[in-house]
Amino acid sequence: MPSFSVPRALRFASAVCFAVALTAFAQSPASQQTSAHHWPWMNKSLSPDQRADLVIRQMTLNEKLNFVHGTGWNGLRGHAEIPKGSLGGAGYVEGVPRLGIPGINMADSAVGVRLSAAGSHYATLLPSVLGAASSWDPKAFFLFGDVIGRELRETGYNMSIGGGVDLARDPRNGRNFEYAGEDPLLAGTTVGNVEKGVESNHVMGDVKHYALNDEEAGRTIYNAELTERAARESDLLAFQIAIQTGHPAGVMCSYNRETITPANTSADWSCQNDYLLNQVLKKDWGFQGFVLSDWGGTHSAVHAFMSGLDQEQPGSTYLGEPLKKAIEDGQVPMSRLNGAVHRVLRSMFANGVIDNPPQTEEVNPFLGRREAEHIAGESIVLLRNEDHILPLSAASLHSIALIGGHADVGVLSGGGSAQVDAPGGGAVDPHPGPAHWDEHVWFPSSPERSIRRHDPSAGIQYNDGSDVQSAAALAAKSQVAIVFVTEWMSEGMDRPTIELPNNQDALVEAVAKANAHTIVVIESGGPVAMPWVNQVQGVIEAWFPGIGGAQALAGILFGSVNPSGRLAITFPKDDAQLPRPQVPGLAAETQARAAAGAAHHNKPVPFDVDYNIEGARVGYKWFESQHETPLFPFGYGLSYTTYAFSGLRVDAATRTATFTVSNTGSRAGAEVAEVYAILPAASGENTYKRLVGWERVTLTGGESKTVTVSMNRLTLSIFDVAKNAFVMVPGNYTIVVGSSSADTPLHATMHVEE
Repeated sequence: MPSFSVPRALRFASAVCFAVALTAFAQSPASQQTSAHHWPWMNKSLSPDQRADLVIRQMTLNEKLNFVHGTGWNGLRGHAEIPKGSLGGAGYVEGVPRLGIPGINMADSAVGVRLSAAGSHYATLLPSVLGAASSWDPKAFFLFGDVIGRELRETGYNMSIGGGVDLARDPRNGRNFEYAGEDPLLAGTTVGNVEKGVESNHVMGDVKHYALNDEEAGRTIYNAELTERAARESDLLAFQIAIQTGHPAGVMCSYNRETITPANTSADWSCQNDYLLNQVLKKDWGFQGFVLSDWGGTHSAVHAFMSGLDQEQPGSTYLGEPLKKAIEDGQVPMSRLNGAVHRVLRSMFANGVIDNPPQTEEVNPFLGRREAEHIAGESIVLLRNEDHILPLSAASLHSIALIGGHADVGVLSGGGSAQVDAPGGGAVDPHPGPAHWDEHVWFPSSPERSIRRHDPSAGIQYNDGSDVQSAAALAAKSQVAIVFVTEWMSEGMDRPTIELPNNQDALVEAVAKANAHTIVVIESGGPVAMPWVNQVQGVIEAWFPGIGGAQALAGILFGSVNPSGRLAITFPKDDAQLPRPQVPGLAAETQARAAAGAAHHNKPVPFDVDYNIEGARVGYKWFESQHETPLFPFGYGLSYTTYAFSGLRVDAATRTATFTVSNTGSRAGAEVAEVYAILPAASGENTYKRLVGWERVTLTGGESKTVTVSMNRLTLSIFDVAKNAFVMVPGNYTIVVGSSSADTPLHATMHVEE
């Protein structure tokens, strides 16, 4: 159990007062009227659609309009008025108290509930979404969402606006830590199950940012170019799988423009893109929830609303008075407004938001920490373990040098709207109140303290790494040196390179030269270059590991936890291996054009991002098609035991692969058995493999299990633009199985007839 300082104790006392206030809020006029009246739409035997329609018949025009826009920035901007009923979170939609319909309180919650300190309450920081995806464990994905949904409900919120599912086309994207990697099947399955977990708490879920929002540089001005087929087989496929798995209440459209050819002939904003919103999302996928804009991502009234946008956030610039006038003038039919309101209301009924409103209570920090630690333990990836330096032996280890990364006090977290407030104000430079935008926040999960618990007799010394010579001197007189390197990432910015900042490469090299037994722990939002990788014995990718990160990491270092994480994203050797060696929005010529544009036109100059370079070959598919060997491949991860695969059989009729996984070592562990397919030559996409399924298999030492994996039909197919459908190409499919995209010892042929 973690210990709490006096400031933290005071904070929990404040949390009790806040919970009492929220309980009073839960008994608002809307909820009181709900219990005092017997409206026909409160009949739970009716379908959500029937109940929504009954409400709409009783609503006035203004009440309907209130459901298609927010009320402003609320507590997110200084001195902004917080409307009655709002908790001051990311957004608020007014309800209809006279009809027993509550408002919608939305909270940023990618990795935990944001702005908790503003309400004097606690929120659990979970590992990054990219980290959780690296567990390859649907149960962990669900738990991730369950923690968020539970804590949202306990603090009065009824909608999460997390759920990032954009593919990692560029490892330098500042929001990759909020997303679930580079593969559409893994990313969609991850986020879909997270949404299931959120909504199991009668809290509405959301997926975002739809679509092709795969970098932060220039996110409000760039135009993403991609063919329709490639889009449907990559980014849009990830959204399709997530939506059809998790059935979220909302889909948030993104800031950028898209030119998807041949479906679109000219660029249009995501939040008014008829192809994306009406044709694909609502028609082809049958999405029944509502489309809400990213905050400030709406650009018009009539065009956006008729193109499929159902709700403007955070205010009413376009879908307030301008939309009302358009309806009164006959430019927008009442049926369209009713349809948008129906989508919001049916989502509220379907998720129990109206029947089971939030029951506020104090968040349990101990439960959240244990759950975060469990997810982190499955997410952390062991990348290098030369001469079996890991796990460390407390019995024989007497001196340890801990170097860098504030490893004495905490673990790093990601920034932007995903930033969770640290209890007590953070482990480094604490201050009262919420975290500041762009602040680097370390959570009070101390690696040094957790390591001492595993090896209480060892002499452990910490050096902050700011002086390379001093750090190397400490390493030289220690049995083992553990260097912590960090790469902070945040919404609103991209890294210019995957190289580590702040001279950390030189630090690692100096320590490794001084001590042959050097282990590097990486806390990052995505891949980093490792020019020193062959100079160190151990490398661990801890991601942003969350409030239980230090405990999970120490368990892996000393072997009480057998590492089972597998990379959800490829680690390149350097930027030159990427489809775009420079981030387009950060290129020098683009910056010059943007500066000139700002000087003469008071606005930046838009630019195009050509995703057709790689098309559907995102991540590991790009490396394989280009015959490039990355630093570490997709799906890769080491264990303290060994595994073997045998006996592959495939069944074309059921689209299944059956094989045996054996633990050939003596230690219990979990292997991720990954199934890939190489499509027939007629597909035009036979130069790389695709992930089509996987199974996380837990085995004791010496145990074997025969598993059957269902192969996802969509990932076995190509998108036929003429048919507007996924089709399996007749011919021979090569099915391969193994422990990563680069290590697939089992091969079989699956023949598909005409």
